[in-house]
Amino acid sequence: MVTEAGQATGPGRQPAYEDPQLAARYEHGNEMPAESLRAWAELIAGYAPEEAASAPGTSPASTAGARMPGVLEVGSGTGMFCTALARALPAAEVTGVEPSGPMRAEAERHHAHPRVRYLAGSAERLPVPAAGFGLALLSRVVHHLPDRPAAARELARVLRPGGRLVIRTTVRERLDAPVYRYWPRLLETDAARFPSEQEILADFRPAGFRVHRVHSFAQPVAADLRQWRERVAGRAQSKFLALSEAEFAAGLARVDAEVAGARGSEPVLERYDVIVLERVGGVGTAAPGEGAK
Repeated sequence: MVTEAGQATGPGRQPAYEDPQLAARYEHGNEMPAESLRAWAELIAGYAPEEAASAPGTSPASTAGARMPGVLEVGSGTGMFCTALARALPAAEVTGVEPSGPMRAEAERHHAHPRVRYLAGSAERLPVPAAGFGLALLSRVVHHLPDRPAAARELARVLRPGGRLVIRTTVRERLDAPVYRYWPRLLETDAARFPSEQEILADFRPAGFRVHRVHSFAQPVAADLRQWRERVAGRAQSKFLALSEAEFAAGLARVDAEVAGARGSEPVLERYDVIVLERVGGVGTAAPGEGAK
C-alpha cells in the first residue's frame, strides 16, 4: 500500500499522511474486489523462497512445523496486502512498516490478523533485524521514497541472501492508469514523480540486488465505472493533491458523462509493473533500525 510521503495539505499544516480523515478515505478508496486482491497476493507470494512457501490453500495446521523467513511490506498503509499475504502464505509471519500513525490505526482496525504486526518506521530506517525476511513488498511506494538508494540498502540488510523484493508500481515510460483518461494533467504530474525502470534498477543494484523478473499484471479494481467513480471521489490517492478543486470536479464530470451515457459497464482494470529483485550476498548489515551505512 502507498503512503502520502509527507506531502502537506497546505502552508503550516501536518503532512497529508498524518491526517486521520485521509487515512480513513484511503482504506475505502483503495480497496479492490476480493478476487483481485487474492490474485495479487498469490502472485507476490509466488516469489517467496521456494523451499519456504507452502502451497496455496494449505492449512496453518499442516504447516505448523515449517520454518519460513518473514514477509515484510514497507509502506504498508492500511494493511490490505499484509493480511492478504498472510492468507496466501499460511506459514509466514508478516510485518508491515508504515510511518503514518493514522494509517497504522486503520490497519489495526480493518486488517488485524494473528500473524501480522504493524510497526512504525520508514524505508530508510527499518525497525527490524538483519536477514530476517525472505520476501519484501513495495506496493505503490517506490515513487514516494525520498532516498531510494538508502531504502535499497535497508532492504538488502533485512532480506536474507536469496530473498526477493517485489516492487509493484507503474514506471514512467508505461504510465497508463485509468485516471489519466479523466484527469489528463495527472499524466504530466505523474511523469515527474514516477521513476523509470532503469532508474529503479540503478538505485537497487548497487545495494546488492539483481533482476529476477520484470513483467506486468492487471486486475479489476472496480466492478464498473460507477463503482470506480464512487471510490476515487474521496481523492484518496496522493496524485490528486496536484489538482485544484475545479480540476478535480471537471474530471468527475467527465466520468459522470460516461456513466450517464451507459458506458463503463465493464470492470475497471488497473495494470502495474512488477519488478522482482533478488538479494545477493556481499552487503554488510547494521543494527536493527540503524540502517545500512
